[in-house]
Amino acid sequence: GLVLLLMCLAAMVAAGLYGLMVAALKVRFDTNETLLTLMLNYVALYVLMFLGETKADWNFFLDPESLRPVFANFSKIVSFPSIPMGGKFSLNICVVLTVLIGILVFVYLRYTKHGYEISVVGESERTARYVGIKVEKVIIRTMLISGAICGLAGLLLVGGTNHTLNASIVDGRGFTAVMVSWLGKFNPIWMVLTSLLLVFLSRGAGEIATDFGLNASFGDIL
Repeated sequence: GLVLLLMCLAAMVAAGLYGLMVAALKVRFDTNETLLTLMLNYVALYVLMFLGETKADWNFFLDPESLRPVFANFSKIVSFPSIPMGGKFSLNICVVLTVLIGILVFVYLRYTKHGYEISVVGESERTARYVGIKVEKVIIRTMLISGAICGLAGLLLVGGTNHTLNASIVDGRGFTAVMVSWLGKFNPIWMVLTSLLLVFLSRGAGEIATDFGLNASFGDIL
C-alpha cells in the first residue's frame, strides 16, 4: 500500500512538473498549450523509446534477464489490486479510482472558486483580468493539476493492466481523449458517457469486421 501511494505521488509530481513547463511557456511567450502539450507527448514518447531500446549498464529500466532490450515487468512493484465480485469476475480497482477522479474533477470545476476562475479565463482572458482574476496564476495552477492527473492516469494504466512500459502503451488514447473532451463539452460526467459510447462503437465495429470478414481498419475508420 505504501509503495503504491509513493508511486502515485511520484507520477503526479513528475507529470505535474511536465505540465508546469507548458504553463511557464504559455505565460512567458503566449504559446499554444494544446500544440505544445501535443509536441511534448512525442518528446516523452521518443525518450521512452530510447530507454526501451538502449541496453547499457546505466539503464536500470530494462529486464536484465531478457536477451533483447525490453522494459522490466513492474507487477511486483506496482500492481493495483482487484475487487472480487463473485465467481470468476473481479473489478480492477483502477476503474473505481477513475470514476472517483472524474467525480472530484466535476466538483472542482463546477462548485469551487478555482473552477469558476478556469471557466472565466477560458471564455476571455480580458474579462478575467477586468474582474480581478490573476490569469497567469490560473494557467499555471490548472496546468500543474492537469499534469498531475495525467500522471496518475498513466500510473493506473501501467499498474492496473500493462505492468510494463512500451511505445504503444497509450495507443492513441490521447487523441481519443481530445475528442471525448470536446464532445462532452468538458463536463466530466458527460465525458464518461461519451467514452462509453466510443467504446461501444469501437467494440461493435470490431465484431462487425470479424463477422463479415472486413479489414481490421474498418473499426478505426468508424
